[in-house]
Amino acid sequence: MSRTLILFFHPTPSRSKANAALLAAARPLPGVEILDMGALNPEGAIDIEAEVGRLLAADRLVLQFPVQWYATPPLLKAWQDAVLTWLFYIRPEEGARLHGLPVTLAVTAGNVPEAYGPAGVNLYPLEELLRPLEATAHRCGMTWSRPFLLYRANKLTVEELAAAGEAYAAHLKRWIAATAEAVSAREPSLRILAEA
Repeated sequence: MSRTLILFFHPTPSRSKANAALLAAARPLPGVEILDMGALNPEGAIDIEAEVGRLLAADRLVLQFPVQWYATPPLLKAWQDAVLTWLFYIRPEEGARLHGLPVTLAVTAGNVPEAYGPAGVNLYPLEELLRPLEATAHRCGMTWSRPFLLYRANKLTVEELAAAGEAYAAHLKRWIAATAEAVSAREPSLRILAEA
């Protein structure tokens, strides 16, 4: 069974009902592993060796986080700086093993969709604000997929949270199915790299 790794980055996860609903919906999906990166790295110090191992063992990667001031939470940026720098500048032979890894995002935002556009207070569509992550995936040779976006995250009713969770689980199922061929195609090349 293929392994889909969801790395959850949130500075105060206990306050996020939206992310809790999304994670609860994703948790029962076959082959999905969810890691609360704040709990694993409470002081913000990234265990590079452990994180590299997790990443290299994954068949797919989801980065889940709330967008904050048009950026990722600090721990996600620290993770990128530590892990991706290690894989692509210090040990590029290991980073090469990530070539073709399917990657996507699950992003929560507090504002309404209309706020993200030329007429809104945030000026740009949320997907545009996430472009640095798409560029990072491209630079690392990973296969980018459109993110799952959830707006009004801190204003959703119980019913809306349940619907958001269902939508997220359905999104993940479609993405996992759509990337199955890419995951299969990566496996022989990973064996060759592991034997080298």
